[in-house]
Amino acid sequence: MFYKKEGLPGDSELVLCTVKKVLDHSVFVSLDEYKELDGMIHISEVSPGRIRNIRDFVKEGKTIVCKVLRINREKKHVDLSLRRVSSSMRKRKSNEYKQEQRAEKILEIVAKKLKIDLEKMYQNAGYSLIEEFGSLYESFTQILKDKNVAKKLKVKDKYLKPLIEEIENNIKPPEINKTATLFLRTTSPEGVEVIKACIKELLNLAKQKSYNIRVSYISSPKYKIDVKSHDYKTAENILKEVSQVAIKYIEKNKGKGQLIE
Repeated sequence: MFYKKEGLPGDSELVLCTVKKVLDHSVFVSLDEYKELDGMIHISEVSPGRIRNIRDFVKEGKTIVCKVLRINREKKHVDLSLRRVSSSMRKRKSNEYKQEQRAEKILEIVAKKLKIDLEKMYQNAGYSLIEEFGSLYESFTQILKDKNVAKKLKVKDKYLKPLIEEIENNIKPPEINKTATLFLRTTSPEGVEVIKACIKELLNLAKQKSYNIRVSYISSPKYKIDVKSHDYKTAENILKEVSQVAIKYIEKNKGKGQLIE
């Protein structure tokens, strides 16, 4: 990637590395996301258990995910661990890096359309977005949720408008699923019809507000509500809003309702 972070990583941070040199008792790597920064993995941090040949685990040129153990900030020396990175951690970090590569590619496409180089595109938009949101990809997902977040930054429309257009064409907003159980009970003689009306009230509200929800029957008196949205907080608020409509309806009809998340 063109973009490199300044300074040093944080304690326990996961970092993407390229193996530069393998010795008998240590491995030297470059930290791919940082400017001219190297690190070292002691043999004891390569893999659990006894290691007969360190080259069975790492080879020059191989890309690996490591965890930061210690940092000497004066000497800019970084001690790393390979064995303390689980498969899920490795997968998550690799996915994050791929997302950032994808985001940078979008920035590069916009730069070509504007007939400028990638460095100038970073200077006019990219660096501001990273400073505000922590990464390019995160800034792009936030822009998808609300275009106004980018307009609050010091990015000229000349760069912002084509960037937003390219983001919308290439990145799908993240989708959050939120599920809860709605309990609906009534002593009304027309209990079944009352329950149906409750659910109908809930679904009508969702339709009016274009909420993406689904209601399914579990077993009396339990109903499952699934909500999909672009962020957790919104999904949570939608869930509470629609369930409250059903609860109020059933309370008017000799019943009780409760939402269990």
